[in-house]
Amino acid sequence: MAKNAEIIKGFIASWSNMDPDALASYFTDDGTYHNMPAKPVAGRENITQFIKVFLETWTETSWDILNIVEDGDVVVCERLDRTKTPQGNVDLPCVGVFEMQNGKIHVWRDYFDMATFTRAMS
Repeated sequence: MAKNAEIIKGFIASWSNMDPDALASYFTDDGTYHNMPAKPVAGRENITQFIKVFLETWTETSWDILNIVEDGDVVVCERLDRTKTPQGNVDLPCVGVFEMQNGKIHVWRDYFDMATFTRAMS
């Protein structure tokens, strides 16, 4: 069974709870979260704060997994992130690349078109 892919499926499902501490618990202590249009965020505490800041403007989110593949400690997940905010709603196509370490996310790189997000928020 694809253990790391199952962990990522749980992580993706957890976003609908919008709990920064629970989401950051999926990362190693020295993990990195990199939204590719922005600078990477390193360390679980910094990741918690980073997630907390952008969740403040969200009222609801659910992420649909379109494709997920695992190769050892690497998981690639194509998603459609559906998010509602007071400024607007967005369905954001994304691809996340997760490098796993002992059942935790060590590096997460998320690729998406920032213009899709900003157009929806204006």
